[in-house]
Amino acid sequence: MASATSAQTRSASGRITLGVAAAGTSSFALLYAPQPVLAQLAAEYRLDPATASLAVSVATGALALAVLPIALLSETVGRHRTIVISLLASLVTSMVQPLAPTYAVLLVLRAVQGAAIAGVAGVGAAYLVERLGRSGVAVAVGAMIAGNTIGGMLGRLSVGFSADLLGWRGAFGVVAGVAAGCTALSLASLPRPTTEGRTPMSQRGEPASGPRRPHPRSHLLRALGTALRTPVLLLQYAVAFVGMGAFVAMYNTIGFRLIEQPFALSAAAVSLLFLCYALGAASSVTAGMLVGRVGRRPALAGALLTMAGGAALTLPDALACVVAGFALLTVGFFAAHSVANGWAAAAAPERARGQVSGVYTTSYYLGSSVLGTAGSAVFAHGGWGWLISAVIVVVAGLGTVVAAVAVVAARSSARP
Repeated sequence: MASATSAQTRSASGRITLGVAAAGTSSFALLYAPQPVLAQLAAEYRLDPATASLAVSVATGALALAVLPIALLSETVGRHRTIVISLLASLVTSMVQPLAPTYAVLLVLRAVQGAAIAGVAGVGAAYLVERLGRSGVAVAVGAMIAGNTIGGMLGRLSVGFSADLLGWRGAFGVVAGVAAGCTALSLASLPRPTTEGRTPMSQRGEPASGPRRPHPRSHLLRALGTALRTPVLLLQYAVAFVGMGAFVAMYNTIGFRLIEQPFALSAAAVSLLFLCYALGAASSVTAGMLVGRVGRRPALAGALLTMAGGAALTLPDALACVVAGFALLTVGFFAAHSVANGWAAAAAPERARGQVSGVYTTSYYLGSSVLGTAGSAVFAHGGWGWLISAVIVVVAGLGTVVAAVAVVAARSSARP
């Protein structure tokens, strides 16, 4: 009887993990879909490249601005309901975008879509902790981030491969179809809203009963204050901000380096570097397993130092070194993100999970925006060497801090 209950629990946990991973795949396929067709958008609407790039940046900017309010709202309306509404809203806007009569209308739709995606990006980890418990969240969060990574690749590839034949509008229709399939899988896998807010299955052999009780506004504000004052959580926000910023800065600028001498690669050849994202999907899941073996602090410190090592490897003017360096950078970044995201979710007080998840995700996308732009400015001013020096200083420095904390914690626990 106990073994049957355990099997049912594992099956339910697997479905929840699959549902959240599928939600991330759908959301991030849509979020980055316009990137391969920015030139087509510029040609049709007579835009310069910077204006065309707003098709991506307005969505990520709206996501960063909306994620914390939506995370707070999820404490009242429920996280399952928030995820479902997010998926449906982002899918509907994706279906309307090919019909946009003007670029301004397209940008509005993209902003709405980015805000909708915040419901998955900002709530997913907290939902997993709520359903699976703190002890079972590490691998599930790794699977969720892997889904996000696969979605980002899938969106770019489906649009890029179909745009020449169908144009950007047809390509947007293709990625909407991909997102629809992922959304259907997610909705079929996640438990119904009536089971939300119940005792995690990892703490019991079955779901608990009882509806989720809304929190008063004063509690939500106190919980936000807790999320912004807790030292261990502040460390995870720093990892999200610095890690994502350094990662985006390097991917933003590597194309400028590789099209020049001594590499002189075509734009198509440079774009193949994004296939390194596949390694990120694998490292996200592996990092979750590693946490169970060595602990969060050593795993996070190792991931950050791996990032710094990958950045340093790109310094020589040798294509093999650049490719290997970006592979190592990507593995390290997604591992660090997986560990930090899962750690923040597990360390969050029960009544502040939504706030912690929202602050973490806001830090993540602010890092992409702020440090990604700052890194591009450093590259423009001083070249690749200056950019990599800055990346190594901030990422390795943060990794050293985490490693030092791990050593201190280990010594403290060893004392009689």
